[in-house]
Amino acid sequence: MALQTGDTAPDFTLVSKGPDGPELVKLSDLTGKSNLVLLFVPMAFTGVCTQEFCDLSAGLGDYEALDATVVGISGDSPFAQEAWAKQAGITLKLLSDYEHDVAKAYGVAYEQFLPEANLIMGGVAKRSAFVIDKQGIIRHAEVCEHPKNLPDFEAVKAALKELA
Repeated sequence: MALQTGDTAPDFTLVSKGPDGPELVKLSDLTGKSNLVLLFVPMAFTGVCTQEFCDLSAGLGDYEALDATVVGISGDSPFAQEAWAKQAGITLKLLSDYEHDVAKAYGVAYEQFLPEANLIMGGVAKRSAFVIDKQGIIRHAEVCEHPKNLPDFEAVKAALKELA
């Protein structure tokens, strides 16, 4: 079951590809500085995921104005994420959940991604959005069951406005 509003966000350490190479990013290092929007997507280089993160990259200023940092998480390697970001123009920080441990901890991992399309990979993250306040409490949670569906980003922004 996915985490709900009011739950404490589980801490994690994931890898991001920074300018000097792979770097470790902890949720506990991100909280406290600003509110956080954690976005899980199934996988890099796919149409819906690319469009979602390109749109978010173009609108990052809207989230910064609401005192929020936006972070994307997928099960791809940090090197694949870096190539995807460069190719598509994605500017938000991407974190690699290569072992799918964080997707499982947040309750958003598919048992099988899209078996009807012969994509039976388990552990792939469902497209999800979590708003986490500066104390590490989830203030908005949305999990999309079908990978073509997007979270309600107006609801994400409304949750951030309530934290202001």
